[in-house]
Amino acid sequence: MKKVIVIPARYASTRLPGKPLIEINGRSLIQRVFEVAQSSMLKDAVYIATDDDRIKDRAISFGAEVIMTGSNCSSGTERVYEALKGRQADIIINLQGDEPFMRPEMIDMLFAEMERHRHDMTTLCSLIKDEKEYQGPDTVKVVLDREGFALYFSRSAIPYLRNKSGLQNPVYKHIGIYAYTRDFLGRYIQMEKGVLEEAESLEQLRVLENGYKIKVLVTEYDGFGIDTEADLKRAEKFLSR
Repeated sequence: MKKVIVIPARYASTRLPGKPLIEINGRSLIQRVFEVAQSSMLKDAVYIATDDDRIKDRAISFGAEVIMTGSNCSSGTERVYEALKGRQADIIINLQGDEPFMRPEMIDMLFAEMERHRHDMTTLCSLIKDEKEYQGPDTVKVVLDREGFALYFSRSAIPYLRNKSGLQNPVYKHIGIYAYTRDFLGRYIQMEKGVLEEAESLEQLRVLENGYKIKVLVTEYDGFGIDTEADLKRAEKFLSR
């Protein structure tokens, strides 16, 4: 069973153009994410998937294997799918190229879960400890059923804590890393975009809207993605500690 990690990376970020090539304390963002992927103990291969020669050249310079994809991919998932056409892959992890604080053990947690149970799709979440994160639309919240499957993802503060003040009830933020079986990734690409996906701008809602389940594992995580200049400054400070 071949287990692969694909890091989709595009140059044309709306808020941070050229984001994968931005350096944080001496190493580019894409290199930092690649190094996390390379540290996985369970992976068989790591690929960077991009449509930009600048990203390709930088990735090759630090030893990554690069797969060039078309420029018309509308999401990271579509880029992962295109990159793996004609390549062997049984369990696939989509590790987003703006998540330098992901940990190798989190990747292996997903691989192990998928090998044991063969879910269609698995992702991660962690406990929200900050009220601002809970209320803020940039933090995607997830609500789970008793078996650990996602009921819903939202940018809104869910669940609504009607009878509690503060975060006395456990609430979870979604961590943007996905594992799929090869078969399910192919099915996902054929699904039509859903109303909720469009409203929330969250591609994982397409899965729920089409009646499939997403297994969500709870992990300890204190990192964050890089989307804004403020995130960059926060990352520089974090890495300087």
